[in-house]
Parts: sequence; C-alpha cells; structure tokens
Amino acid sequence: MTEINAVTTLTRDGDVAVITLNSPPVNALSAAVRQGLYDGFKAAGASDAKAIVLICDGRTFIAGADITEFGAPAGTPTASLFDVQTMMEDSPVPVIAAIHGTALGGGLEVALCAHYRVAVPSARLGLPEVALGLLPGAGGTQRLPRVVGVETALEMMTSGRHVPAPEAFKLGLVDELAPEGELRAAAIAFANKCVAENRPLVKISDNNTKLEAAKGHPEIFANFRKANARKFRGFEAPEANIKCIEAAVNSATFEEGLKAERTLFGGLMSGVQSAAQRYYFFAERQANKIPGIADDTPVRPINKVGIIGAGTMGGGIAMNFANVGIQVVIVEQQQAPLDKGLATIRSNYERSRTAKPEETAKRVGLITGSLSMEEAFKDVDLVIEAVFERMDIKKDIFTKLDAICKPGAILATNTSALNIDEIASVTKRPQDVIGLHFFSPANVMKLLEIVRADHTADDVIQTSMKLAKKIGKIAVLVGVTPGFVGNRILGQRQREAQKLVLEGAMPWDVDRVLYDFGFPMGPFAMSDLAGLDIGWVKEKSHGETIRDVLCEADRRGQKTGAGYYDYDENRNAKPSPFTEQVIHDFIVKSGANPRKISDEEILERCIFPMINEAVKILEEGKAIRASDVDVVWVNGYGWPVYRGGPMFYGDLVGPAKVLEKMKEFEAKMGEQFKPAALLEKLVADGKKFADLKG
Repeated sequence: MTEINAVTTLTRDGDVAVITLNSPPVNALSAAVRQGLYDGFKAAGASDAKAIVLICDGRTFIAGADITEFGAPAGTPTASLFDVQTMMEDSPVPVIAAIHGTALGGGLEVALCAHYRVAVPSARLGLPEVALGLLPGAGGTQRLPRVVGVETALEMMTSGRHVPAPEAFKLGLVDELAPEGELRAAAIAFANKCVAENRPLVKISDNNTKLEAAKGHPEIFANFRKANARKFRGFEAPEANIKCIEAAVNSATFEEGLKAERTLFGGLMSGVQSAAQRYYFFAERQANKIPGIADDTPVRPINKVGIIGAGTMGGGIAMNFANVGIQVVIVEQQQAPLDKGLATIRSNYERSRTAKPEETAKRVGLITGSLSMEEAFKDVDLVIEAVFERMDIKKDIFTKLDAICKPGAILATNTSALNIDEIASVTKRPQDVIGLHFFSPANVMKLLEIVRADHTADDVIQTSMKLAKKIGKIAVLVGVTPGFVGNRILGQRQREAQKLVLEGAMPWDVDRVLYDFGFPMGPFAMSDLAGLDIGWVKEKSHGETIRDVLCEADRRGQKTGAGYYDYDENRNAKPSPFTEQVIHDFIVKSGANPRKISDEEILERCIFPMINEAVKILEEGKAIRASDVDVVWVNGYGWPVYRGGPMFYGDLVGPAKVLEKMKEFEAKMGEQFKPAALLEKLVADGKKFADLKG
C-alpha cells in the first residue's frame, strides 16, 4: 500500500490499481482530497496497472464539495477539481468509480469523469447544488445531459433530487449494479472485464448523441420553464441551471458549454441568494446544537404515543409518528369526532402519491382511537395534547394526565401561544412537561417549535430533539413567551398590515409587496384561505373591525367565494370593490386622511418590526441564536430561503438602517416601534444580527 497523503491510499489488486479515499465524515472534496486524488491518479497512471478503481471508505462515496471552503481565503495551492477530472478522463487505462452511499454534487461530477461507474443498489446520485443557490460548477451541467438526456437532466438539476442507483442504472448514469457489501470486489471484477474485453475509454464530454435530439427544439426549455414557474418563482439558481443545459445543447463544443457554466456559476456564487441559502444550510444544522446539553445525553424510549384530539392538528400529528412505525392512540370525548378524525387520516394516506397501498395499510393500522384517557394513556411514552387554545381546558387535561401516565412519560402540549409553565404547574412532574408546537398541516409542515419550560428536564429536551429528526421535522428549541418565537414575530407583521390598510393601502397592495418579496402569499390572502371566521363569533360581532363587517356579510374567505378578495369558481382572486368600500368607510369614520403608501414603506413597516421583535426575543433569552429565528421563519412561515430569514435579511439591509427606520416610525406612530435596547447596542458596537445569541 502506498500512502498518497493523509486521506488517500493507492493499492494493487492484480492488474487493477485501487485509489481509496478516507476523509470523514463524507469524503467531501476538500483541498486534501483533491490533492490526494490528483497525486493518486498520477501515480496509478505512471504504474503498469491496466485499470484504476476509485473507491471510498466510510459511509459514502464523495458526497459533494466542502462548502466550508466556499468564500474562504485561498490557502496553499493545491490541485483543482478540474485538474483531477482531466487526469481521470485522460487516463490511458479504464477508470471505474465505485459508488456507495451518495455521489452528490462534486462527487457525481468526479464520477462522471470516470470511464465507467459501478454502484450498490442503496447508493444515490444527484446534483443538488440548486439547494445552495448554485449550479454544478465542475462540468456537471454539460456532462449530465449527455448521459441521461436533456429532459431528465433538467428535472434532476433543478430539483436536486437524489436518484436511487437502480434508476440511475436504467438512465445510463451507472453502468453496473454491484451486490450490497461487495462493491470493491465487484468494481475490480468490472475493471478486469473492461481490460479483457478491450472496452473503449468512454469520455462523456465527447458524446453529443443525446444532445442532438434536443437541438432545434427550444420548446423543450420553454415548456419546462412554464410547468415549473410557480416552483421556481424568485429563485435565480434554477434558471441558471436551465441556461447551462441550453448551452450544452446549443454550443459548438464541450469547452464552449463549459465556459457558459463557469460564467453562470460565478454569478450565482458571488450573489446574495446563494449566500443566503448557504447560510441557511448551516443555520439548520446549528439549530440542533443545544448549549449545556451534551450530544450523549440519554434519551427516553418512545415506542407508543398518545394524542388528545382527533381534529386536523391531532390527526396530522399522529401521521408523523405512524410514518416511522411508532404506535399511536388518539383520544376524543365522543365517538363521532373520533371516527371522523380516523377517517380523515385514512383519506390523507390514500390520497398520497408516494405511499403504496401496503404502506398505507400498515400506517393506518398503527393508529387506533379511544374514548378513555385512563385506558389509552396508561402505557404511553409520550402524550401530546392538541385541543382548543384555552388555558382552563389544558390545565384540566394535564391534571388528569399527571394521574394517568406512567412515571417518565413525557407530557407535551401543542399550544401555539399559551404559557407552558402555567400548564406544567398543575402536575407533580413539571420536569416531564414540554411544548411540541406543530404547524398546520402537521403531516406536511417541517417546523417543530420545541418549547422548554422552566423545569423541563434535559433528557426530555434531548428526546424531543432526536424524535423530531426521526419524524422528519426541523426542530428549533425556544423558550416560553406569548406566541413563542414564530407567532410572536408574526404578530408584528399582522399588526402593521392591518394598520396600513386603515391608512390608505389596500389589502392587495400589502399582499403584492410581500408576495414579490418571496412569501407564498400575503396576510390577507392567507386569511381568506384559512377562513376569516376562525375565532369569530357571530353573536358577539358588532361591526367593530373590517373582519367583523366582512364576516357579517358572509364574506368568510375562499370557502364562501368572498373575503377580502372576490373569488371565481376556480378560487382565483381579484380585488373586491365591496372590501374597498368597507375600508373607505372605516377610514372616514376614524377621521383619518387616507394617503398613498409606497411599496417601500409597506415592506419596511411589515418586515422591520419583525426583526426588532426577534432582537427582543434574543434579548430575553427565548431563542438560542439569531440563526434559529431564521430557521423558524423559513420552515414555518414561508420566508423565502433565498433571503435567508429575518435576521440574515436584517444584516443585508444593515442593523443601522433597521434602527434608523424604527426610530423614524416610533416618532411618527408611537411606542409600538420602540427599538429593542439590544438593537441600539448592536449598532453602537458595530456588530451584526448574526452575532446575537440568546
């Protein structure tokens, strides 16, 4: 065995040279890996080996670039990825990439420069750079369509999908499937077969056959853009990926297409969107790190979960656990709502495009119902209360749970705003009480706010964080405060949206500005979707608010064909003269003079108070770090990931600008805009929002 460098070795198996990478945890393409590959192929090429196999130790093939190096100062000069790729493609003997785990991004771009690829069935291959606001910058945009065809390359690159090896084999991306656990032997055998059969040294960059089929057919790209317009809205990277594949089709040479790729990559790499998406990538992982709680803190076993409430929220929560094989029992007070809830769960599964019939049956079978808390919850490891948001009801439930549940069972509430310390106070085990705030629909939305109360035990927090990951949620630990992190910040935006309407902006003006900023919809469109009558009581309504008047006129949102907007039979919205008149009447009644409000003011009035409130939350220690706020808002409220989150956006604008505007608004409109003391200090110290910790 020859040690090429600290992460690369070169060995021989008969006539086959084997280059092995071992750079934990995922063999990312760091400077050491690139240099090891370059020197390894150089040494193998200079030997009398008749073929070369590239294989990786550990749990994966090369999983991608080392993104910690992005934007870092250049260190000691090392071989570039292009140097490695050229060395591989120009090898005088066959090069075989042996793939297990994942070959993603730069990892797949390396594999595409091998002459052949062998993979185990469990392997996955893809070019997911779009998720970081980028495109494959090492020839991937030019080589992939030459292998799998233009249409498939468009789908793979703009979705970032990880393609299972059996599908990759059918696409021609993998040349042979190896038995699990026998990759090395299979790859060496394949290499010997290439030598024995004198197989050609296949250079993907020379093969234009699959590109020719798309030449002269611009409609392929036009149709793809049109079909995905909603999904790609606001993002720069998908369009840049599409342009690269167009360049592959239309360029006279591979090198010309590669030049287009590099130009577009450079534009994305230096842009704000990719910076935001790369920031978010690390922010999401950082949210799992809880100061003061070690990674090896024991967790409590969760084999059976109880849920109180079979409504939309309770049923959605139940599905999360059944999806990963955890038994669930749902308790309701009466049989009819229980039956309805269980039927809805079954219907949700049956409508799913991903679940197979046998999987649906298995998951539905894991969820049972009961009318008796005493019987259902005596042996559960975790119980989640998901009933009406009233403190007296929740206290009554937790008093009963305290008496029913076994010692060590975790007692959780799904409240979105109430004081969990007060809820825990009625139990003799406040250390076992925690908030698990799922977002609706709970079986779809990724965010889970985990709310630590004053007495919540460390192992309960650790169990909840690990469990969140198991059920596919992105968890953020927050503290007890009205509305927690997400809804408390949302309250600032909602308040200003309502005030703006009473100052002269129309609901569709506010919605348009926030939609153009990147939100899926504005606050008024969202209200119409949810239903204006949520929490509205007809008997207590006296036309005191715009919402009251709309509901009294039976304009309760999309479901009645009218709310803030008017809707046609397909629920397409248009501005409503009725709503405009209602707003005008309220303004006249208030004695105010309506004014023209600029888009810039709408955006600043809606967004800057959110940033200020987030600073207050951090000041109070109710969030651990600024980036946690961003993770909450990207996953729970539709903040566009290409803007990073409220705190990242605040740093783009500049803390000084946010402070200046908050002071200006405070002088004009009052105490609600008073800047957080920590914001004042941040600006005085010349620091950024990213520096803030709770």
